[in-house]
Amino acid sequence: MDIQFLAATPLFHGASPEEIQLLLSALDARCSRYARGDVILAAGTHTSRLWVVLSGGVTIENHDAWGNRSILGHVAPGEVFAETYACLPLQPLLVSAAASEDAQLLSLDLSGLFTRSCPHSDILLRNLLAITAGKNLALSRRIFYTSSKTIRGRLLSYLSDQAMLQGSRTFTIPFDRQQLADYLGVDRSALSNELSKLRREGVLTARKNRFSLLGGQADADVSLW
Repeated sequence: MDIQFLAATPLFHGASPEEIQLLLSALDARCSRYARGDVILAAGTHTSRLWVVLSGGVTIENHDAWGNRSILGHVAPGEVFAETYACLPLQPLLVSAAASEDAQLLSLDLSGLFTRSCPHSDILLRNLLAITAGKNLALSRRIFYTSSKTIRGRLLSYLSDQAMLQGSRTFTIPFDRQQLADYLGVDRSALSNELSKLRREGVLTARKNRFSLLGGQADADVSLW
């Protein structure tokens, strides 16, 4: 277990290496590996475990009765998922978690976090509150991205916000084309067509998951700064 890596994550922020070791022991820490596409947690199941991505990535997904997928978020190394359900283990999962690429994960059983048997629980509780607040903000951002009725509006809203969050007009996103379409709730072919139009109009350039916002006229209900 890379304690130095964990110490730099939001979940263990402010904890010493010794405190992290005690927390890992008290919360039954387990490491596991998943291949791209593997389902880690399925909707309808229950969990008392919080998961930390050590390497790779995880997508949070919803699948309807017809097999259509919506991506609600991406979890990168150092970030966590399933923390809400781990705190409410009697509640069934409304979403699934799947490996978006080969991933190594750490899971912690939070059932011991609320007992006196868990040392330094105040550190994790404080950090979990901050993480939950950040997740609420991320969900609010997605609602903003998908509020436009047009594919162009959704796409430019997302890309503009990513540029601002990353502090550069050239940036990468954590999604491939299909995942981006699922995240924005649009058809992949229609998304690709819109990207081609935006390239021709000089609004942006795109290569795989790397984008550059240019000086062209965006012509949408969003601002590119």
